Amino acid sequence: MDNLEQVEEVDEVEELEDLQGVDLEGNNEELVPEIIVKPTVGMFFDSPDEMFEYYKGYGLQEGFPVMRRSCRKGDDGSLRYVTFTCGRNGKSKAKDTNVLRLQPNQKIGCNAKLGGRFDLVTGKWVIGNMILEHNHAVSPSKSRYYRCNRTISPFVKKQLEINDEAGIRMAQSFKSVVVEAGGFEKVSFLEKDARNHIDKVRRLRLGEGDVVAIQRYFKKMQTENNGFFFSLDLDEEGRLKNVFWADPRSRAAYKDFGDVVTFDTTYLTNKYDMPFAPFVGVNHHDQSILLGCGLISHEDTETFTWLFDTWLSCMSGSPPLGIITDQDKAMKNAIEIVFPNTRHRWCLWHILKKVPEKLGRYVQYHAIRVSLHSVVYDSYTPVEFEEAWHGMLDKYDLINNQWLNGLYEERNRWVPCFVKNSFWAGMSTTQRSESMNAFFDGYVNSKTTLKQFVEKYEKAMESKIEKEWQTDARCFSQRMPCRTSFAMEKQVEAVYTISKFQEFQQELANKIYCEVFSCGGSEYEVIENDEQSREKTLKVFFGKNEGEIHCVCKMFEYKGILCRHAITVLSRNHIQLLPEKYILRRWRKDVRRFYSKVKVSYDSRNSSIEHQQYIEECTAFYDVAEVASKNEESHKNIMGWIEKAMKDVSLNVRSDGDDTYNYGGSGSYTEIIQDPVVTRRKGRPPTQRKQKQFKRPKQKSNNASTSTTVEVATTVPTQESHMTLLAQQAPFEHAFFPPYYQSWMNYGGVHHGNLQYFPQQNLEEANRGEFSSNEPST
Repeated sequence: MDNLEQVEEVDEVEELEDLQGVDLEGNNEELVPEIIVKPTVGMFFDSPDEMFEYYKGYGLQEGFPVMRRSCRKGDDGSLRYVTFTCGRNGKSKAKDTNVLRLQPNQKIGCNAKLGGRFDLVTGKWVIGNMILEHNHAVSPSKSRYYRCNRTISPFVKKQLEINDEAGIRMAQSFKSVVVEAGGFEKVSFLEKDARNHIDKVRRLRLGEGDVVAIQRYFKKMQTENNGFFFSLDLDEEGRLKNVFWADPRSRAAYKDFGDVVTFDTTYLTNKYDMPFAPFVGVNHHDQSILLGCGLISHEDTETFTWLFDTWLSCMSGSPPLGIITDQDKAMKNAIEIVFPNTRHRWCLWHILKKVPEKLGRYVQYHAIRVSLHSVVYDSYTPVEFEEAWHGMLDKYDLINNQWLNGLYEERNRWVPCFVKNSFWAGMSTTQRSESMNAFFDGYVNSKTTLKQFVEKYEKAMESKIEKEWQTDARCFSQRMPCRTSFAMEKQVEAVYTISKFQEFQQELANKIYCEVFSCGGSEYEVIENDEQSREKTLKVFFGKNEGEIHCVCKMFEYKGILCRHAITVLSRNHIQLLPEKYILRRWRKDVRRFYSKVKVSYDSRNSSIEHQQYIEECTAFYDVAEVASKNEESHKNIMGWIEKAMKDVSLNVRSDGDDTYNYGGSGSYTEIIQDPVVTRRKGRPPTQRKQKQFKRPKQKSNNASTSTTVEVATTVPTQESHMTLLAQQAPFEHAFFPPYYQSWMNYGGVHHGNLQYFPQQNLEEANRGEFSSNEPST
């Protein structure tokens, strides 16, 4: 007696929206095959698969879907009978019990089918019975939309995966496939199928919970990159709250460019709604540079304190000289706790952006706005600001305005004349952080998981580093022409990067708008008429014997570039070259910077032997196709050879687990950590973010956590024992850093041995030769 084995019923035609989890295998075949003859009883086939492919091709031609319906085995366990039916066979069954969310269904009980049996005499499969009539309309033009006919070739799958890793959006990636194929009708799958395939690849790549995967990933990065740092913050339930990481290149760059940083958390990055919190500095090319980053669950004092503490530990306990943030009170409190000696500045742009919201109700709003900007930007000394500020309040009756009064109490945090006496590398806003956020926009979105975000972060960082190397090469191989014959212009051009020299060059050119009047002794008055014919008078103090010059505009102190007013006074006193103290090491192109030598291993999976072999084979196939496609006989020979080679190779290749990726690193974790919860951000909800600022709902965050913080994996990978001993016996020397860095770098007295990751021989090499005229800075 034959044993009956029922095959699971598969819906072959569903609405395009009901495609989640589809695994589309097979070749990207042409959708208009040769004419297929009508099936008849007694037709022979070599296998049941060949019979099914024939029936599927016939359905494609006639305009109906097909599916495998059932099969029966004989007493010996071998397959004896198969039944293939129209895809609209069966009864309609609602998948959702909610009557308000019912989905369309194609099941209408069509009886069209094809039955096959194994013929013991011939050893072949033969059609035994069939029904060709359908109880519904058929349409050949719609055949390509049926699921049974939608397949993605291995080559296209690989291209989609590569494009996804490169940060190319699926819409653009699918469009390129359509263009290459010659139109939508020649593509054997839909954009939704491509999205499902990429989602499946991502899930296989992830392989486990977000947090477990991110732990293993960080451990792998530690193994491959000596000096990689990360820390996880958990609540009392073992659920992830916050995460911080920094690669060794970022840590090394902090030694050169960590004097001033911006910090901002306005960027939504992932499905948990955890804000991306980057620490951003500016390098010698005036480019933004990432100095570590985190993903946080709340924006309260406790969370920011944890993040700042972790970042400080990562950077060997050396706090920055200055930090720029928005007006967030929780950030302010945390900075006062963790960085008590760091100058904290508020983002000027964020403050002035609120002017329409806070002052727009006044009748004289436009006059108030112009006056406020003049008070802020045209006051060069605190005394001038105080007089102009109170004059503005009296003139427009703003004395009782709480917002302005609050800003006045904190004027030392945002008014330029109060903050420009400190070095800020030319930064006055958190625009650096926001530009870094915008840089990640092409790589992540609101559905990105934590693990995927960290991987996309790698891709973004690779691109960022490559742009810096290109700029380094440009500075090494190209020279900016001088506009004048001034010796100081040639002096600066020889040592500064192109971008910083252009800033100095502009100041030198603008000295034509300045006229100098001596006030006696070392004091000068410079009257400037700018491009808008506005006249302003500034005082400059020049000590010729000491070689020191100071302008009330504080441009050098704030930006590190000598202003036009100072240059005018130097020219008046026949000073041909700038004093050496006004040539900052920070902007030089001839400095050997250690961080540029640090190598970071990104995406080691793509550097595997298997991946390299795949690239070599594809390149060879492209070369063959380029020649063979020009001749029909050569094309047939090549296709025949490929078909034969494919059969031979398939015998030697196992296909178990080809799509899985192992990101496991060294070490093990005994503590089970759960994924974070989706948090509610401060500020407007996403649906309201495009509304006008006047209507912005102001909400306070009361997310202060009472849980116990548990940190894991907060140390750098273990160094060789003798290296650790050397680091403990001989504290890190900063001989190759400029003088004004000394107090900053020595802050805290002792550098933690377990965080000191720089090899001793590299430090000695860097100390031996600070400047090099015959090597590029890269």
